Amino acid sequence: MTDNLVQPRAAAISRYRARIPVPATSSTVFLLLFYVVLLGILSAASPRFHDYQNAISIVSQASVLGIAAVGQTFAIISGGFDISVGGVVPLSAVAFAELSNAGLPMPAALINTLAIGAAVGAVNAVLTMVIRLNPFIATLGTYSVTTGLALALADGQTVAMQHFSAAVLGNQFGNQIPYSAVLFVGIAIVAVITLRSTIFGRSMYALGGNRDTARLAGIRIGLIGTGAYMLCSTLAALAGVVSASQLAAGSPTTGSDLALTSIAAVIVGGAALTGGVGGVPGTVLGVLIIGTVSNGFALLAVPSFYQQVATGVILILAITVNQLRSRTRRRPSLRGAVIKQERSDG
Repeated sequence: MTDNLVQPRAAAISRYRARIPVPATSSTVFLLLFYVVLLGILSAASPRFHDYQNAISIVSQASVLGIAAVGQTFAIISGGFDISVGGVVPLSAVAFAELSNAGLPMPAALINTLAIGAAVGAVNAVLTMVIRLNPFIATLGTYSVTTGLALALADGQTVAMQHFSAAVLGNQFGNQIPYSAVLFVGIAIVAVITLRSTIFGRSMYALGGNRDTARLAGIRIGLIGTGAYMLCSTLAALAGVVSASQLAAGSPTTGSDLALTSIAAVIVGGAALTGGVGGVPGTVLGVLIIGTVSNGFALLAVPSFYQQVATGVILILAITVNQLRSRTRRRPSLRGAVIKQERSDG
């Protein structure tokens, strides 16, 4: 009797997981058009903007934000977000520089640094998935801890890398394409495949969409949530390694603003802070938009603090458009439900 009940339930769970929708980021095409217009405006404003070397500079600088933002995409889609990214990046940059200076080969230093990021992600998962703290409070706490650890490990100073061979991720292919840009593109492609074509990725959408429904469907929400936070922090650690490699030094303050900018890139890309909506292509466009605006402002000699104002404005506009789009999507379904109820009453 038990087997007769378990088998249909397992089959139902399997069918549900196979039908978990991957929400389409309808704003991707709009973002692409907006980005093309932005490129045209900045090219007209500054003759140096469309220079090939400047394009390489944009991609190279955006790769650190991009790697961290891809990780943030996993956290936001699954229904959370990770402020501790702003502490993991500088902590990882300093740790990687210290480990390489201690004589560890680059692969060993990289693996140990990524392990630090994964550990922070595991702590975030315990705080949010087990203890059930609000993600803002939990990750704000770990942000404070990791920021303090970065300053303590570096003794408040920038740690110069003594072995330049360890900073391989800061190099370029034939002085043309940065390794970091290739790494960013590769991670983005793997992330797209993971979210769209694996049960793990599709379950993140289900978890972010409705946790209770996902639980009743047999999805192991603790495992999925833990994986999302660990991926986010691990990629933030990798972003820290890339930053240290580009600068040939680990700074305890580098990337401290990535908590805001990574979330901004994901939201600009069409994700919803409530979870269950978003995608890596939109995040990549969000990263490029933010990086291009920053680069354009620098070429136009606009003070750096106005760049922060611009990032904030972009984030507010993105959230506003996202909310309006969500309300528009809900109205037809609500109207349909009312008509259906009226018909049943009649």
